[in-house]
Amino acid sequence: MTNEWHHIDDAECRRFQSSVELVGKRWSSGILLAVAQGAERFTEILATVTGLSDRLLSQRLKELEQAGLLQRAVIATTPVQVRYHLTERGADLMRSLQPLVAWGQRWGAGAGGSAGAGGAGAGAEEIDREALRAKAPTDSPLARSN
Repeated sequence: MTNEWHHIDDAECRRFQSSVELVGKRWSSGILLAVAQGAERFTEILATVTGLSDRLLSQRLKELEQAGLLQRAVIATTPVQVRYHLTERGADLMRSLQPLVAWGQRWGAGAGGSAGAGGAGAGAEEIDREALRAKAPTDSPLARSN
């Protein structure tokens, strides 16, 4: 086995840690996944991410927008429409997370791994995948393998 590790300095480690904390915050990854797979409006995201409350969705959308991962577009119609889209940065993040998802499928709880009750997948939000498949655009930044 080849050693593929390289030195990570303190600044890189801090940037990585803040990124992991943002994505790992409860509901953030579910919201990003829902938007990546086609949910655009508040109510669509809310319906897609099972168990998410209005208040927390609103809070997380603001955080993800401030982090530059989501773009909020206000459409001047009656009534006003608000739509959310991944930014280039957000789409790049979702692509970057795919190897971690594969790792979780291989080693996470319920996949024969030893993650146990506190491991990967514990307390993870559920996504209404059927609702996403019905809305998913063909140019989604996530390649669907299931």
